Amino acid sequence: MKNKLISTQQAMEHFYDGMTIMAGGFIGVGTPPHLVTALLNSGVKNLTLIVNDTGRIDTGIGPLVVNNRVKKVITSHIGTNPETGRKMLAGEIEVELVPLGTLIERIRCGGAGLGGFLTPTGVGTIVENGKQKITLNGTDYLLELPLRADLALIQAHLADYHGNLTYQLSARNFNPVIALAADITLAEPDRLVEVGEITPDCVITPGALIDYIVYPGEN
Repeated sequence: MKNKLISTQQAMEHFYDGMTIMAGGFIGVGTPPHLVTALLNSGVKNLTLIVNDTGRIDTGIGPLVVNNRVKKVITSHIGTNPETGRKMLAGEIEVELVPLGTLIERIRCGGAGLGGFLTPTGVGTIVENGKQKITLNGTDYLLELPLRADLALIQAHLADYHGNLTYQLSARNFNPVIALAADITLAEPDRLVEVGEITPDCVITPGALIDYIVYPGEN
């Protein structure tokens, strides 16, 4: 396996206008701050973000919203970032609200190559608008379609040069799942260690799923 460490400048070569990006994180916890800053500094715009939430104004992916880089967000809630709500009401950004469990399962299906899944969540509410409803054994289900992205941005606790990753406590959240559901995956670790220093049993995301490592300490 190759050394997957690249510079921030090399990572920015994978950013372009109009792309769809998944990012880990729960109100900023588990969101890679250096990669989000690089994305902001690159100047790319018209992004579609698939995220658990839109962070806060100055944390998580919030700065991308505040600085008008986002055209659409697919997310479970926006309440912690008032700018997202304001822009949505003003027609400046499109927001697709998806129940949290449904959102992560749509991402998991995208990573697993599945065509979708059936869920009763949202039946009889506005969530079902525009979706196929299927009745099985007397129960109504919605057909939810998979989600994939052009790029996934992951924050890890430890990474080695081959891209094997561990996570720290709740910062794990969406990160291992989105690693499977994007064409290119960039990981930003808190610490970079030599190959072999992470015990195999402790590897949560194997290096085979990671395209590149961006470590601020070596940029």
